[in-house]
Amino acid sequence: MRHPSPTQIAHLKLALFIACLIPGARLLAAAVLAVFGPDPVADITHTTGIWSLNLLMATLAVTPLRRLLGWNWLMRLRRTLALYAFFYACLHVLAYLIFDQFFDWREILKDIAFRPYIAAGCLAFVLMIPLALTSTHTMMKRMGGRNWKLLHRLTYGIAIAAVFHYLWLVKRDITVPAYYILALLGLFWARWTGTSLNPASYPVDPGPGLASRAAARTKTGARI
Repeated sequence: MRHPSPTQIAHLKLALFIACLIPGARLLAAAVLAVFGPDPVADITHTTGIWSLNLLMATLAVTPLRRLLGWNWLMRLRRTLALYAFFYACLHVLAYLIFDQFFDWREILKDIAFRPYIAAGCLAFVLMIPLALTSTHTMMKRMGGRNWKLLHRLTYGIAIAAVFHYLWLVKRDITVPAYYILALLGLFWARWTGTSLNPASYPVDPGPGLASRAAARTKTGARI
């Protein structure tokens, strides 16, 4: 789907919105039906944390996929992915504050000071807040495109902190965190190297609008 119509993009965004709700809906259903496992708090914190990380990684994957496939419309889905990553991060933090620490701020501060995985998770969440607050088109215009892009590069720092939060949390089998580390390294490579994901290396259908303008320039002898 190289050039979907606005209607198709709207349908894709709606489908993505609903799909991203499913993990949260399953947690809500488990709570209502009382079908959690022996440790409901662990179930809630693990599910919300994993899905926040999954959606964060998916957000970072949008730009490399756009370059690889020539699908510029993928950028229209990135904001939904990013906001859902923040949504599940909020649920993850709330589960920790309410069910684990009961809003005991002294214990929370001790955790941040003496448990590296808590500190890393706290850092990731705090860095997500300004990105969520500036995710609208209005804020982008107010900040200016260049400043907005610089701020939103924090996404990479957030991903690093989130992956280490997971790695340091796991005490024995680090297989799954290792997969996330490898995926993150791959995304970094795809983002900052212009080798195999260089858009110039792939033929991109210019679409009807660009094609007609290119033809007009060719007829008038203008450079393209």
